[in-house]
Amino acid sequence: MSIDVIGVAWYRREDYDRLKAMFKDGEKLPDTYEDWLAKAQITILTLAKDRLRVEKSYIDPETFPQWCVEKGLEMDASSRTHYAAELARAKHGYGHMGRLT
Repeated sequence: MSIDVIGVAWYRREDYDRLKAMFKDGEKLPDTYEDWLAKAQITILTLAKDRLRVEKSYIDPETFPQWCVEKGLEMDASSRTHYAAELARAKHGYGHMGRLT
């Protein structure tokens, strides 16, 4: 049986506040990196129970804005999900939409 790979938007501690300020919907994210990470880890465990392998797709504050411009997308949850899925597909040749924003 194959295990599906799911791309999940992921943040580095040092980028979190900067990215949160850049995102159109940044106020919807947890206030701190620690709070976000706790939520993210629960999500990963849940996905693993569903037999999904998580591919952490790091959002880079230097390259993500340009990617959004090139795709004609807002810097929001939908774009982060799309980006995470695209990175997972590029790495594995397939992938599903990320769920964690």
